Amino acid sequence: MSMLHAFDFLHWPVVVAVIALFVLLRLRRARTLAWAGGVWVGLYAFLRFGFDVPIPSSVIQLYMAITTLALAAYVTSSDRRRQEFLAPLASLAADPGRRWLLVLVLVLLPAAAAANAYLASQVKIEPPAFGRTVHPAPPETISFKGQTVDLVRGRNPFRELERTDPAQFRTHLENGRRTYYRNCVFCHGDAMTGDGMFAHGLNPIPTNFTEGTIEQLQESYLFWRISKGGPGLPAEGGPWDSAMPQWERFLGDDEIWEVILFLYDFSGKRPRAAGEVQK
Repeated sequence: MSMLHAFDFLHWPVVVAVIALFVLLRLRRARTLAWAGGVWVGLYAFLRFGFDVPIPSSVIQLYMAITTLALAAYVTSSDRRRQEFLAPLASLAADPGRRWLLVLVLVLLPAAAAANAYLASQVKIEPPAFGRTVHPAPPETISFKGQTVDLVRGRNPFRELERTDPAQFRTHLENGRRTYYRNCVFCHGDAMTGDGMFAHGLNPIPTNFTEGTIEQLQESYLFWRISKGGPGLPAEGGPWDSAMPQWERFLGDDEIWEVILFLYDFSGKRPRAAGEVQK
């Protein structure tokens, strides 16, 4: 994925707001406590709200734990920083003039924790309002970067090379391998078993390509699902809470067709022929 396309992932208003916060901390020469708190809040806001494709909560928790440890190491790296960090807290606890603020903090912190626990307990577990189809029917055609792709009669343009030019076919297969491990491995896993590093934070979990899935499908179906991602699912495919992006925003059609070749080759499967669907 090019660096330019990677920027398409970002929610720029959030990014600009976080940068503005960091600039403000710099211009105001914020002391250690305010600086550490501002950095923590800014990074959390960036991870939580700064990406078009949602980051799993478990990943956010991991990064924020690392951030907390890094800030703690920085704050305690010298006596000056440690004293500067603790001085406002000591003043809040000991200064009679700030007693009202101390009481407010002591009330709000447990109240916020209690409110969070209460709201979490009120989430109702309900079945979907309609039946969900694991492999919903695709549309007959889709638009891909201004071109029309026929999903019923469409063919992988590189599949025929498997018979007519094996050397060129292997070149496209290698291109697909690189695309997969640059973009897809984080959710679908090294072995395509749906157990990538982010998989446990996703719902539904990523597809396991090794167990009775892609051999049921035409390659054009996979092109649809990869290019349109979770947002492109029809109603019968919901409810959908997937981080699967619309890869048409970041990959060209050749790259998607190549990664489809790799999916079938690596998993030892064969795509479903178009004739089987039209019978």
